[in-house]
Amino acid sequence: MATFLYKLGRLSFRRRRYVALLWVLLLGGIGYASSAAPAPPADSFSMPGTDSQKAFDLLDERFPAASAEGATARVVIRAPEGEKITDPAAKAEVDQLVAALGKGAQVAGVADPYKANAVSKDGTTAYASVTYKVISTELTDKTHDALTDATDKTRAEGFTVETGGDAVQAEQEMGGSAELIGIAVSAVVLVITFGSLIAAGLPLLTAIIGVGIGVSGIAALGSVLNLSGTTSTLAMMIGLAVGIDYALFIVSRYRAEIAEGREPEEAAGRATGTAGSAVVFAGLTVIVALAGLSVVNIPMLTKMGLAAAATVAIAVLIALTMIPALLGFAGKRALRRKDRKNLKSRADSKDSKDRGLTKPGATHSTTAAEKTKPNLGTRWARLVLRRPVTVLLIGVLGLGAVAVPATSLELGLPDEGTSAPDTTQRKAYDLLSESFGAGFNGPLMVTVDTGGTKDAAAAAKTVGTSLAKVDGVAAVTPASVNPAGDTAIITVVPTTGPSDHRTEELVKTIRSEASGLEADTESDVLVTGQTAMTIDFSQTLDDALLPYLGLVVGLAFLLLMLVFRSVLVPLKAALGFLLSVAAALGAVVAVFQWGWLADVVGVDQPGPIMSMMPIFMIGVVFGLAMDYEVFLVTRMREAYVHGARPAEAVVTGFKHGGRVVGAAAVIMISVFSGFIMENDDMIKMMGFGLAIAVFFDAFVVRMAIVPAVLALLGRSAWWLPRWLDKLLPNMDVEGEKLHKSLTPASSPAAEDEHEDRDNDEDRELQPVRG
Repeated sequence: MATFLYKLGRLSFRRRRYVALLWVLLLGGIGYASSAAPAPPADSFSMPGTDSQKAFDLLDERFPAASAEGATARVVIRAPEGEKITDPAAKAEVDQLVAALGKGAQVAGVADPYKANAVSKDGTTAYASVTYKVISTELTDKTHDALTDATDKTRAEGFTVETGGDAVQAEQEMGGSAELIGIAVSAVVLVITFGSLIAAGLPLLTAIIGVGIGVSGIAALGSVLNLSGTTSTLAMMIGLAVGIDYALFIVSRYRAEIAEGREPEEAAGRATGTAGSAVVFAGLTVIVALAGLSVVNIPMLTKMGLAAAATVAIAVLIALTMIPALLGFAGKRALRRKDRKNLKSRADSKDSKDRGLTKPGATHSTTAAEKTKPNLGTRWARLVLRRPVTVLLIGVLGLGAVAVPATSLELGLPDEGTSAPDTTQRKAYDLLSESFGAGFNGPLMVTVDTGGTKDAAAAAKTVGTSLAKVDGVAAVTPASVNPAGDTAIITVVPTTGPSDHRTEELVKTIRSEASGLEADTESDVLVTGQTAMTIDFSQTLDDALLPYLGLVVGLAFLLLMLVFRSVLVPLKAALGFLLSVAAALGAVVAVFQWGWLADVVGVDQPGPIMSMMPIFMIGVVFGLAMDYEVFLVTRMREAYVHGARPAEAVVTGFKHGGRVVGAAAVIMISVFSGFIMENDDMIKMMGFGLAIAVFFDAFVVRMAIVPAVLALLGRSAWWLPRWLDKLLPNMDVEGEKLHKSLTPASSPAAEDEHEDRDNDEDRELQPVRG
C-alpha cells in the first residue's frame, strides 16, 4: 500500500499540470450536468414492510386523488373576540378568503369550511384546506405571495388567521451560509497551524473541489436516482470536513519531510505513501459507516448515506492525487518563511562543513538547542504517560456524566408543534388543538380493504363502530369509499397529540384489535397517517440499531486490525467511540429535549429527539472517530515498527500528529457548528450532535484516553496472535517496506538515521523515564 501510494504521489507531483487540469475539468463537467438536470424530487418518507407504508401504498393505488402528492395548506380562521365564525358578517369574510385562496394557476382546490364540517363546536374557529397541483418545492413565489396576501387581507379585518402545511414558505434566517462559516473558521485554523497561506489554502481548495464534484453529482443524478435536495446536506457536511482533514494530514507530512532535508518530489511521494495510507483506511472506515446505513431499510437514509460515502471517496482520491500535484506547484513555499530560512541555513551550514569552513561544535549546539524545546504534543503525551490512571479515570467518568441525560431519550419526528412559538405554522397548530382537540393535528387513517368485493362500506361501518369504543379515540368520521367499492378510509381522531406516548399506545391498540375486525369483516385493516408513520419510523430505526452497530463496528474492527496489526488497539478504539457517542447523545438530549442552553444554540421549542438521530450519529461519528484513531495511532505504530519502545512510540505519535489532529478536529467542529445556525430543526440538531461528538472523541477519547490506555497496555497493545498475523495481509500502512526500499539497511545513511532517531527519542523521553 505505502509503496504504491508513494509512486502515485511522485507521479502526481511530476504530472501536476495534467492531474490538476483533470480534476478541474471533472468539476466543470459535472457542474454543467447538474445545471442542466431537472429539479430534484421532493423529500419523501417510505418504510418498506411496515403497516403504515402498506396502507399508504394501498391508498395511492385505490384513491389516487386523495393521496396526491401536491402541496397542502391549512388556513385557520378565528373570529374576533365575542363573535362567532358562523355569524353572517364573519361568514361573508370567510367566503371572500376562500375565493381568494382558490385563485392561482397552481391551486387544485379549496375546501369550504362550512361545507366540509370544518367549524369548531364553539363556533369561533374554522379552517380551509388548500391543495395544489405541484409539490411544495415547485410552488412559485407568485403562489406563495397569493397565499400570504389573502390571509393578510382577512387578518386586517380583525380576524386571527394562521397557516400551516408544507405549502407555507418557511422563514430562512441564514439561507445556506453554514458551509461558508465552516470554511472561514477552517481557513483561520489552517493559517495558524501551518503559518503559511499557501499551505493553508491547499486543503481548502481541494475540499471545495471535492464537495463541488460530490454535490453536483448528486444534483445531476437527482431525478434519475430519486435523490432529494436534503440528500446533499449530509454529503456537504461530511465531504467538506473530511476533505480538509485528509489534505491537512498529507500537507503536514510533506512539510515534515521537507524539513528533514528531502527534495520536494521525494517529500511528496513519502507523504502520500505514509500519511496517504492512513487517509485510505480512515476514508474506508467512514465509507463503511455511511454505506452501512443501507441496512436500516429506509430509502431516505440509504440515499443520504451512499451519497455522503461517494463524496468521502472523492475526497480520498483528491487527497492522494491533487494534493501532491498542487504541492508540485507550491514546492518549498508550503513551509513558513522562517522554516524556509532555517532550511537554507542548515543547507549552507552543511555545505560549509563539507568544505571544512564551520567551527567545530557550532552546528551541534544549534541542533541541541532546538531539541530541548519539545512541542505541546510531546509535553502532553509525557504528562499522560506519567499519570495514565488519573487521566483515564477523569476522561471516562467525565464522559459518563455527560452521557447520563441519554437515559431519558425520547424519539420522534419534528412537526409544526415543535416549530418556534412565533411562527404562523405553530400558531395554526395551537389554534387547531384548542378548538378541535389535541389529536386533530395527528389524525389516524384506517384503511379497510375487502380484497376485490364491493362491500367495503358495510365492513368500514363495522370497523368504525368498533373503533369509536376504544379508549383514547375522540371521534371517528364516516367512511369514504373508492369508486370500485372495495376499499374504504376511516379517519380516527385521537384525544391526545401526535407526539404524546398515549397516541402511540392507541395505534398499538387499534392494530392489536385489527385481527379480530379482519375476521369479522373478511377484510384487511391497516393504520396509516403521519402519526402512524412516525411511530413506525421510530420502531424501524430501533429494530435496526443493534444489527447496524454490529455490522459497522465489526467491519471497521477488521479494517483497524489490518492497519494496526493488533487486537487490543481496535477494541480500545471501538469502546472509546461508544463512550463518545453516548456522551454526545446525552448533550443532544440536554439541549434539544430538556432545553438546557436552548437560547445559546437557538432551540425555539425543546421536544423529542429526531428518530434517526441515534443511528445517524452512530454511523457518522464512528467513521469520523476512526479518522483520528487512524491518523494518531498510525504514527505511533510507525515509530514502534521502526524500533521505538511503546512509551516512545506514544510520544512520537503526539509529537508529529498531536497538533495536526487537534487542528483537524477544530476544523471539523467548525464545519459542523456552522449548521447549528440554520433554521431547519433537523439540520440544526445534526450539526450540534456531530460537532459535540467530534469534540468529545478527538480531545477526550483520542487525546487523553487513548494514550493512557496504551501506556497501561505497553507492548501488549501491539499483540497479535501468530496465526492471525499470518492470515491477515500486510498492507504496510506504516511504510516499513517503503522505508527499507528507500533506505537500504546496509547503507551508512540508514545507520546514521536510525542512530539519530534513537538518540532523539531517548533525549525526549528522559523526563518520562526519570
